[in-house]
Amino acid sequence: MRDSHVVSPSSQSQHPSSRRRLVAGGLEFREVKSHRLLYKPGRRFSTCRDFRPLLHARKISPLACSVPGRFGTPPPDSKHSLRFDRAMAGQSGKTSVHDFTVKDARGNDVDLSIHKGKVLLIVNVASQCGLTNSNYTEMAQLYEKYKNQGLEILAFPCNQFGAQEPGSNEEIQQFACTRFKAEYPVFSKVDVNGDTADPLYKFLKSSKGGLFGDNIKWNFSKFLVDKEGKVVDRYAPTTSPLSIEKDVKKLLGIA
Repeated sequence: MRDSHVVSPSSQSQHPSSRRRLVAGGLEFREVKSHRLLYKPGRRFSTCRDFRPLLHARKISPLACSVPGRFGTPPPDSKHSLRFDRAMAGQSGKTSVHDFTVKDARGNDVDLSIHKGKVLLIVNVASQCGLTNSNYTEMAQLYEKYKNQGLEILAFPCNQFGAQEPGSNEEIQQFACTRFKAEYPVFSKVDVNGDTADPLYKFLKSSKGGLFGDNIKWNFSKFLVDKEGKVVDRYAPTTSPLSIEKDVKKLLGIA
């Protein structure tokens, strides 16, 4: 991708505060006063973490949004970031968890549309975390109680937090199934943050941002998904699986 600095007299006359444009991959990063904004004609954008590597490479501060015809600078809070992430998710054509395909522990494709009509609890797991015993134990209890009523738990091993999931897929599968009697699917190891994050997790994070930003904070972060594949809620790693039983029952339609 070629980046070029372009001075546009017409844009300067139309927008006096605009001094220059950086054109990169079809997107324009317009510098307005002391701020640099992400802009594309005909569409409203906000700052997105997905663009930070590009912005950083060009030494451009990832600040807020612009509206076609106006150059305002709303604060780069999670509300605006999520608005942009959702716009990007819409462009990809994926609006539901059911639109994604993931890899099982053996590397085979699994189309998540097979879970249509089920309530999903999606968790990034690790075998050597201080939260491992309590979470795996309660996940098994929750699953045993509601699996016949439409609950499915999807576990995604991840080694991004303290390198606490170093084993192979086979070792992870054996650990979960023998020690904690996990009957729900444990998928292939994935990344949940950064450029290498699995597309499913990019979608989950864009659908439900966390209290202090979109990134997954630690092992055993949880997403609750309804029967239509929409992300309904997000829970911190320290939130125990049994403590969200009430939310699960509500989505299952159980009084």
